[in-house]
Amino acid sequence: MFEITKSFNPRRVLIRELHSGHKDKIYLHLLSLSAEDRTLRFGMHTSDAVINQYVNSIDFVNDSIFGVFDNDLNLIGYAHLGYPLSNAAINRTAEFGVSVSKEGRGKGIGSALFKRAAIHARNTNIKVLYVHYLSRNKVMMHIAKKAGMSIEFSYGEADAYLTLQPSSNTSIVAEAVQAQVADIDYVVKRNLRNSKSFFLNIWMLATSK
Repeated sequence: MFEITKSFNPRRVLIRELHSGHKDKIYLHLLSLSAEDRTLRFGMHTSDAVINQYVNSIDFVNDSIFGVFDNDLNLIGYAHLGYPLSNAAINRTAEFGVSVSKEGRGKGIGSALFKRAAIHARNTNIKVLYVHYLSRNKVMMHIAKKAGMSIEFSYGEADAYLTLQPSSNTSIVAEAVQAQVADIDYVVKRNLRNSKSFFLNIWMLATSK
């Protein structure tokens, strides 16, 4: 079993849990991905229409959605943790999917989103974290191997499985701290953005006279 809290640093990359009010940001993030990045994320060619259909079908009640925002509150990292539809399911397996914008590459955002999803899955009684991806997806392959996941290959695709430990006081506190710090960070970024917009409007009014 992988002890996710040993390598979980809540201050390295700040991750917010998203809600239905973030649909537009999720849509814009996925639209910004190149054709190849869309294929790596969804395992097939993905048109704008398919992305729109996917975003509208996200189950924010049953599943858990996570995001990383830049200083302008653009979504540059996105993860979808899909839960089994039945809470009574014996095999408690959740599926993980992730994408990172070009601007967010090389900052450990993908790995941080995986760790955030894994600790959340652990704290919500998920037993196994599952990822299905194309075997040429080097980033996901790196994340899976680093996490010690069991990987099975078949016809250019891969299935990776990670058995999670039961939740503990440490894992619950670690997630709560990360969530609180990320929420505060988001509010600070939003206030700074609003302040910039306010003073820019004042300057434009002053210079237009």
